[in-house]
Amino acid sequence: MRLRLEGRGQGCGGFMLSCSGASGVDVKSGGFLAAVLMMLGAGVVGCAAKQPKVVEVRVAATQPARGKVPEFQGPYRFLSNFYPAEVEFEGMRYPSVEHAYQAAKTLDLGERKRISALPTAAEAKSEGRKLQLRPNWETLKFEVMEQCVRYKFTHNPQLKQMLLDTGDAVLEEGNSWQDRVWGIYQGEGENRLGKILMKVRGEIRSERLKD
Repeated sequence: MRLRLEGRGQGCGGFMLSCSGASGVDVKSGGFLAAVLMMLGAGVVGCAAKQPKVVEVRVAATQPARGKVPEFQGPYRFLSNFYPAEVEFEGMRYPSVEHAYQAAKTLDLGERKRISALPTAAEAKSEGRKLQLRPNWETLKFEVMEQCVRYKFTHNPQLKQMLLDTGDAVLEEGNSWQDRVWGIYQGEGENRLGKILMKVRGEIRSERLKD
């Protein structure tokens, strides 16, 4: 976003404050404008200048998501299980949801510890595919994922706020690796991860309303 502050000729006529893509807003030379100028270190001195004073500054703005987040990339990479965020599962800490989820496939604590120490989520996923699955894993895996995702967003204030900032957007893990269980591939899929994220978002929002 770009802010434009322009002095209006002589006689303390105030200033015009405008931003790209929006109409200008009149602001007198005190109060809000003075605070903005002090912050910028720009300082418009006096009102009797013959030439208008123009100050432009680019401001990075975070826009809340609207409608749908179709994939967990770019500004929404934090929604991915690969995103670095400490997660605790059954008494052991992991550097990401992916690490915790893959380790949960086995009851062997030695294997869990080994996976927790892997440097990347991609490596954890690769090693997890080699594990002998614990009994009833296909039934348990959805509950395990929900526990891990909930921990990620309820124990990290910054990530919690980022999740809330997605508003009411539909969260979909659109992907190219043909996952139609956790995400969406070529327009089809159960989007289990997206649904868990939206559930956790709703829980966090409800808790805040109670406070």
